[in-house]
Amino acid sequence: MANRREFIKIAGLGLGGLVMSNPAINAFTNTFLQDESSLLTGGMTRTPTYCEVCFWKCAGWVSQDKEGKIKQITGNQEDQHSNGRFCPRGTAGAGMYYDEDRLKTPLIRTEERGKQVFREASWDEALDYVADKMKSIGEKYGNECTALLTHGSGGKYFGNLIRAFGSDSIAAPSYAQCRGPREVAFHMTFGEGVQSPERTDIRDTRCLVLIGSHLGENMHNGQVQEMSDAIDKGASVITVDPRYSTAASKSKYWLPIKPSTDLALLLAWINVIISEGWYDRDYVEKYTYGFDYLKEHVKNMTPEWAYGITTLKPEIIRESAREMADSAPSVIVHPGRHVTWYGDDTQRERAIAILNALLGSWGRRGGFYVPESVDIPSWPHPPYPEPKKNWKDAYPGKYNLAYETIASGICDATIPSLSKACNFKTWIVNGTNLLKTLPDQQKTIDAINELELLVVVDTMPMEITGYADVVLPECTYLERYDTIRNSPHREPAIAVRMPAAKPKYDSKPAYWMAKELAKRLGLEEYFSWNNIEEMLDWQLKQVGSSLEEMKSKGVKTFKRSYPLYFLEGEDFEFYTNTGKIELYSTAMAQEGFDPLPVYTAHEEPPRGYYRLIYGRAPSHTFSRTSNNINLTDIMEENSVWVNPRVAKLWGLKNRQEVYLENQDGIVSKFPIKVRITERIRWDSVFMVHGFGHDNKKLSRAYGKGASDAELITKVHTDPVMGGTGMRGNFVKFRFEPAKNEKVS
Repeated sequence: MANRREFIKIAGLGLGGLVMSNPAINAFTNTFLQDESSLLTGGMTRTPTYCEVCFWKCAGWVSQDKEGKIKQITGNQEDQHSNGRFCPRGTAGAGMYYDEDRLKTPLIRTEERGKQVFREASWDEALDYVADKMKSIGEKYGNECTALLTHGSGGKYFGNLIRAFGSDSIAAPSYAQCRGPREVAFHMTFGEGVQSPERTDIRDTRCLVLIGSHLGENMHNGQVQEMSDAIDKGASVITVDPRYSTAASKSKYWLPIKPSTDLALLLAWINVIISEGWYDRDYVEKYTYGFDYLKEHVKNMTPEWAYGITTLKPEIIRESAREMADSAPSVIVHPGRHVTWYGDDTQRERAIAILNALLGSWGRRGGFYVPESVDIPSWPHPPYPEPKKNWKDAYPGKYNLAYETIASGICDATIPSLSKACNFKTWIVNGTNLLKTLPDQQKTIDAINELELLVVVDTMPMEITGYADVVLPECTYLERYDTIRNSPHREPAIAVRMPAAKPKYDSKPAYWMAKELAKRLGLEEYFSWNNIEEMLDWQLKQVGSSLEEMKSKGVKTFKRSYPLYFLEGEDFEFYTNTGKIELYSTAMAQEGFDPLPVYTAHEEPPRGYYRLIYGRAPSHTFSRTSNNINLTDIMEENSVWVNPRVAKLWGLKNRQEVYLENQDGIVSKFPIKVRITERIRWDSVFMVHGFGHDNKKLSRAYGKGASDAELITKVHTDPVMGGTGMRGNFVKFRFEPAKNEKVS
């Protein structure tokens, strides 16, 4: 098993354990292992920041030379997210700042949507246009018919604006397209969610179980480092994945499960742990509700039963269950991050939560710790007006357990229908490329074409900008102040972001845009601070700090007010209907759903097709970094992983270019190179998400690789919370483009 440095090096490369002699890769590996001690040499100055390249938001320092040029981005030693180390993406953030393809000035569309034809406009003209349209649409349909779809720090400012305007339809695609089923399932079980960053105590675990969770490739910085620490201390890793991932290569057990059958494996594990008496009896008796129901429910779900479904041998199921039980309570069955797979995802995540409860890991060292954050007050403002309707009115009686707005729900509710009580007419899209984010691209385009106003706020000319009526260029995170980062962690802590350089071109920060729009909409009282520094300094002083102090510290950590783990034998009331950990979910039962997870079979690939599995690479964050010059040097395109049996059947060669066609006849716009490998099951293919851009304004990303997003046309909606299951799509190979596509 690899030691810490070897694991981080391999994970940082993102090449599945293969070290390549590429100077750019070696440079980034070295940078990842570097900390802030290298900053204060050569006359450099530093500015505190937290990264915007992914949701982990590691705090760090931006160093500038004597001329003020950004030279290096490194981690802040005081930050629990990064522990003083940045991943390859974080160190490459300056590539966003210097990218010559950036959006440079406000744009107003001059031709039909999707044509990417605009004229330049001043900020006054662009903001007047947006405000006037919002007013007229609000007068005609109601202000509630405005929605915000957002990803990133700027969403807080636009969220304040939208709520002040009279709408609460604010969605992050990361909920329904990523983590939503996990959060709902854990709420239904423990009364609390997993949160972000996840409350997993990986550094002290004795056994880590990963189910389709590619640590080391998704590059969630703190988790990768903690996994390396755990491996060094002798922890075992169990990886369940149809692909031999980087994490699988570091595992004691790799279970190459048949895709879509994970729930059957989980139920079999539960069966073994209960029938063998390997569960934590004292913990279960004191803290849980419904154990007898669960025991009866799984009594026939044996490893032999699961073998016929998962293709995993019964002895391996039993051995891996024993591995977990021997490590309990310092064991984590990781809930994952992107968990919207097959449409029964809340139930699969419920099984994961139940398994952790049986092993006694919730609230225990090496399992799931109790996170804490700082209570930071918002700048005073009047109460928000109460919306007369919202997105849920389009789905009466559905998704009552979803506690965030569903982005795909807003999309569906935008398309007129007699059965839907709310049709949106205005979208503000901030920092999220919806055509690469939401499944079923054509439905997203159909919804956009029903809008009377689409405003896109972004740093780059993504596919979504081509459909905008107005494009507002946001400056990068290196050029602006932003909200105080206040993520829950082992110790409550805050971090700040300050501008390390002046905004390039005619770009502006989101807080400035929102405040200027508020003026034009008569909502100034919701943005009554004179400047962002005044607001941040006021907030920081409420918690015993100041903007001046944070300029020099970047991160401030506070003392905990309650224990990190449950005390032995402590009485504890959970935020569920029974006040217990609900193995049998009363809330699910009340809504008419199975209170205990039930396995149902999913469709098989049609003859000649293979299940499309997509995932991450450590060198990129979805599609947002695929044009970053510092990261394209590491990975400029994706490839499609194909099992040798399949390659022989189709006559495929390594690095041969093919097109992919899905079950609905959709063909990838661009070809993708084949990678023949034993590390993928014969019934599946794998590709990294975020490539295949068709916007020619992205000079380095255009036409590089293929887009999995355009091939995801079949969506299995989770009936519990509306999550979009996207792994029920299948592809075959083509050797020529679709008739209506030109070879690039």
